[in-house]
Amino acid sequence: MRPLGKDKAVRIVLDGMGGDHAPAEVVKGAVGASLEYGVEVVLVGKRDMLEGELRQLQASSKISIVDASDAVDFNDQPSKVRHLKDSSIMVAMNLLKSGEAQALVSAGNTGAVMAAALFVLGRIKGFDRPALCAIFPTPSPDLLLIIDVGANADCKPHHLVQFAQMGTTYMERVFGMKSPRVGLLSNGEEDTKGNQLVRDAHKAMGKTELNFIGNIEGKDIWAGVADVIVTDGFTGNVLIKASEGFSALALNFLKQTLQSRLEFRIPGFLLNPAFAEFKKRMDYSEYGGVPLLGVDGNVICAHGRSDANAIKNAIRIANQSMEQGMPEAMRR
Repeated sequence: MRPLGKDKAVRIVLDGMGGDHAPAEVVKGAVGASLEYGVEVVLVGKRDMLEGELRQLQASSKISIVDASDAVDFNDQPSKVRHLKDSSIMVAMNLLKSGEAQALVSAGNTGAVMAAALFVLGRIKGFDRPALCAIFPTPSPDLLLIIDVGANADCKPHHLVQFAQMGTTYMERVFGMKSPRVGLLSNGEEDTKGNQLVRDAHKAMGKTELNFIGNIEGKDIWAGVADVIVTDGFTGNVLIKASEGFSALALNFLKQTLQSRLEFRIPGFLLNPAFAEFKKRMDYSEYGGVPLLGVDGNVICAHGRSDANAIKNAIRIANQSMEQGMPEAMRR
């Protein structure tokens, strides 16, 4: 693979074997991103499978392949990745480390992606632990970031402070938000509420230069009162999975209601464009992937169920992150 010149388009390495629908949907997403965003995508995985998918799509010349003979399964222990040096995620991570690519996207085993990133890239100095963040819609045009959503089940107060710093930098750089409001997820607004971790973290955040607005209750998460919401990875992971389930439930209830009575069907038909827009705003695939912050490189973790649209948008997020200089800002 040719070296990446300074005048070349952004090159993003993509784990071609990662995800429930790999490699077909991953390759489709890569082709879509290459055509729409003008990025150069390097697919990593079993060459014969990837080449077969590309032939069917008559893919862009901006798609290249790097062979990897192995892949990490979702059932594998994350620590196993260190011994699978020719797995797609390890080969991809080494391409990122060597400078052959500027960002990495994977919809594979999140624990394995994090383990590979820590093993190959290492942490950014000053951050004790990497964290995953998720982007959610709000009633306002602005988006909401929640961190951590699964990388760290057990945390200490200073970890939550670092997560807040990571999330603030990400929203400033990637989404152009000035002085994002930081809230701490708790079971009450008062600073005396929460478990010991939350109470200690509240005190610590109040001593920083963060735009810390205090505790946020569950009912206020999507109300637009904060731009970054901080929690431990156990709580955050339960939160996002419950949110995905509720979104699917709400859409199903709406569909059932509109089909339940004849007088609902005609106005329902007329409102189809509005319902399509509603579904789009609630669809996780529109928000692509979540950045693994705190590792020394631009790594985006996409949902394991990602389809081509989700992969394409994950590549868009990776591209935006590079354009806005987020990794450099995080190091500073």
